[in-house]
Amino acid sequence: MLKSEIPYFSDSSKLFSLIHDRPWAVFLDSGHPGSQYGRYDIIAADPFIKVSSIDNRTEVVHDDSVDTTDEDPFSVLKRILASYQIRETTFPFEGGAIGYFAYDLSGRIENVPSNGMKHEDIPEMMIGVYDWVVVVDHLKRSAWIVSHGFDPKTHNKWEALCNLFGGISDGHKKSSLTFQITSKVKSNMNLTSYKKAFQKIKDYIVEGDCYQVNLAQRFSAKAEGCGWVAYRYLREISPAPFLAYLKFPTFEILSASPERFLQVKGNRVETRPIKGTRPRSDDSEQDAKNANELLSSLKDQAENVMIVDLLRNDIGKSCKTGSVITESLFKLESFANVHHLVSTVKGELMADKTSLDLLRGCFPGGSITGAPKLRAMQIIEELEPNRRGVYCGAIGYIGFDGNMDTNIAIRTAIYSNNEIRFYAGGGIVADSELQKEYMETWDKASSMLELIRHFSKQI
Repeated sequence: MLKSEIPYFSDSSKLFSLIHDRPWAVFLDSGHPGSQYGRYDIIAADPFIKVSSIDNRTEVVHDDSVDTTDEDPFSVLKRILASYQIRETTFPFEGGAIGYFAYDLSGRIENVPSNGMKHEDIPEMMIGVYDWVVVVDHLKRSAWIVSHGFDPKTHNKWEALCNLFGGISDGHKKSSLTFQITSKVKSNMNLTSYKKAFQKIKDYIVEGDCYQVNLAQRFSAKAEGCGWVAYRYLREISPAPFLAYLKFPTFEILSASPERFLQVKGNRVETRPIKGTRPRSDDSEQDAKNANELLSSLKDQAENVMIVDLLRNDIGKSCKTGSVITESLFKLESFANVHHLVSTVKGELMADKTSLDLLRGCFPGGSITGAPKLRAMQIIEELEPNRRGVYCGAIGYIGFDGNMDTNIAIRTAIYSNNEIRFYAGGGIVADSELQKEYMETWDKASSMLELIRHFSKQI
């Protein structure tokens, strides 16, 4: 194993700035400071294996070879990682897979039609397998670059990597990079079209087709410049436990997600679904009133329980019988722009199951589909004008040691082709009220909309 300590900074973006423009650069950002969970940040670039899946074809690029297959992409990644295994680890991640699994990948798992416009024009999955990684530990105030040497090229560039990260100073260096919004923001649903979709969901609920459906609208604006600049502002105004920035050749992902999808540590499994939202307020009394209203809302509690039951069933496919428990229900967690109700469900992974088996069995997360899941997904595809792309998929890592941590890709933007795009949605149930649900989507989009305002020209 290769391991070298490098300078520690409370703001890990200083370290990532050194490689932000490298191929497949990734930053899994705990949101420290400001995150109640943040301890570790993970930084990497230059993966030695690249896996991408689009239109039922998965491409694996390794050194100079390119292989394509129509095999299930989860199985492809599982087989690749099985060739590189480590047992003893010091950090939560010491190399392995980092990337995203788009919501649209669900079509490879379930019988879901493809009705919406595929505007994103990006793969349903893009995963890099990284041999070297920078791990920042905010609790111990230390930072390390580590590698297990699975890629022979790492040995050749190790000294240069250590010099790169080791030579950074604490001084502020002004960047010449810029980002700018060049149009007004627009949505793919106005109130009239949202109302039509909302009422259709209500009809399906009355008919017994479903109990809850997540309905989202998509926002977009023209933009130019460097997405890393936009992300640095986003993490300032919307600190969250599962922030992420991913730089791919033709697009960038900016995520400020508050929601854990699935975590695996050894054989311990955890999921933390969010259901129930109220806006934050600058007025402390109103803010407390909003939080207390959420805590006492029977409607939001019922929605939360519905999704907890769905996730208990999903993780139960890969967990030992009797091991799945609900550790907590309806815990209030407050973020920059909203209050949420969060529950925690845990289990123990079966001996013959891996993190990727668990991920596939639960994908996509029930908190952003509805219940029952398959019918809710079919209704989403029917009613939303655009396919979701990365939104409501998952971003995170699966290590060489088999451990995994992934978010639900909400509060997440795609920046490509001089346009930035993001979604916001909420669960519709029998007693949902149109105006409240519509405004909830705007509340959830508020940080992204603030980003748009901050970088806007005079239009």
